[in-house]
Amino acid sequence: MSDDFYCDEVLSGHAPVEKVYETENVLAYHHTRPFYPVHLVVIPKKHISSLIALEEEDNDILLELLSVIKRIATQITSEYGACRVITNLGKYQDSKHLHWHLAFGKPLQ
Repeated sequence: MSDDFYCDEVLSGHAPVEKVYETENVLAYHHTRPFYPVHLVVIPKKHISSLIALEEEDNDILLELLSVIKRIATQITSEYGACRVITNLGKYQDSKHLHWHLAFGKPLQ
């Protein structure tokens, strides 16, 4: 298996996820192993390895991703009063597929 959980498991349908929002190019769902009481993930359906790997041709997807992130972050903030929006790079990025974590609360561990 490669180091891309999102393509290999989520987008392929091998790992069932609880979808929150979906467009033609973006999927948002509840994290399969949450680190926070409220923990969602937003990914592009196109494989892009990370934020710093984005190309100019990905600008439309990036805008769509940010629109979905804004929508969900607004909902979380409205319901809980705050929201973290996190993306990781380099050694911090376990899965080499661009993704954002949207979270609320103290870490569960």
